[in-house]
Amino acid sequence: MTLLPLILGMLAAFAPLAIDMYLPALPVMAADLGGDAAGAQKTVAAYFLGVALGQLVYGPLTDRLGRRGPLFVGVGVFVAASLACAWAADMPQMIALRFLQALGGCAGMVVTRAVVRDLADRIDPVTLMGRLMLVMGVAPILAPLLGTVVAAFFGWRAIFVFLALFGALSALLVIWLLPETHAPERRIRRSLREIIADYMGLLADRRFTAPALAGSGAIAGMFAYIAGSPAVFMGVHGIGPEAYAIWFGANAAAVIAGGQAAGPLAARMGPARLFGAATLVMLALTLVHLVAVLWATHFLVQFALLFAYLGVLGVVLPLGTVLTLQHFPRLAGTASALYGTMQFGLGGVAGAVLALLPAGAWPMAAVILGSMVLAGLAWLRR
Repeated sequence: MTLLPLILGMLAAFAPLAIDMYLPALPVMAADLGGDAAGAQKTVAAYFLGVALGQLVYGPLTDRLGRRGPLFVGVGVFVAASLACAWAADMPQMIALRFLQALGGCAGMVVTRAVVRDLADRIDPVTLMGRLMLVMGVAPILAPLLGTVVAAFFGWRAIFVFLALFGALSALLVIWLLPETHAPERRIRRSLREIIADYMGLLADRRFTAPALAGSGAIAGMFAYIAGSPAVFMGVHGIGPEAYAIWFGANAAAVIAGGQAAGPLAARMGPARLFGAATLVMLALTLVHLVAVLWATHFLVQFALLFAYLGVLGVVLPLGTVLTLQHFPRLAGTASALYGTMQFGLGGVAGAVLALLPAGAWPMAAVILGSMVLAGLAWLRR
């Protein structure tokens, strides 16, 4: 179990890695495929949509068949689609392949959260999720810089070859080192009608919806930052691709630091109390950030507020997963899938709203604040 955080972290990271790694290469990719900036953004939106929908399928499958089988299918689809992306001929083809890539990649996210719930009686789930944040956080730190280097030496298509190799390595580690955590006697066979009833039951249960909506709102703000930061950092503030990767990585380091603090803080304050306090702090930080943007403060001031916001987000991420799944051990896979779908669904909405607004710093700041208002209201109304 000593390598468990590493393996689960890789499984949860390779799907987000497929977003962060190619961000610096988006303009070059769009030009090479005969598209424009709007088409490039559609490849990101297609990926979000695929992740949101795919999780709804993997969740019930993992509750019925165990964690490993559906995971291997998903990773296989991810690897094949990544290789196909490397040979895409035009922008419509790339958009379709990115959707397929996401359908495979989201399996690792569902299984990771379900395994944490499976092992909750043996390992403190908040501490385990915090350690996963350490591994998962390496992806956004290194991904943009790595993508820039790979694209510079081998072209943007090589980024997708790298993603395929990373997915294959993750599958090999699971084969060798990760046993099945969902025992056969705990598996449940359900009809489609029963699966839908399970999803509806979760949505009607405030023990699920309050932390799930709050956590999803917080993550939607992060997605707005991911989608908007290239235009804001490079377009508004004139930062080059290499420097953008460094600034982006610094903010990812804040998420890692917050994730490591979550376990000790939760032990002192309690997970629910800490989650609520951190959510309100994030809401306050995003409000101040919008004011700083509207007042046209220096880039470093705006960056510092984003850094603080993402640091507190690192505390919220593991707590959101634990609080959302803690009451549903029998439906861990299904609950994990629905939570993931809510995260990426709201993230997709945040990205769509951002795309409708003019490019600039204030639209990104406003969408992040709106996401945190939703998170705060969801938690306060529990």
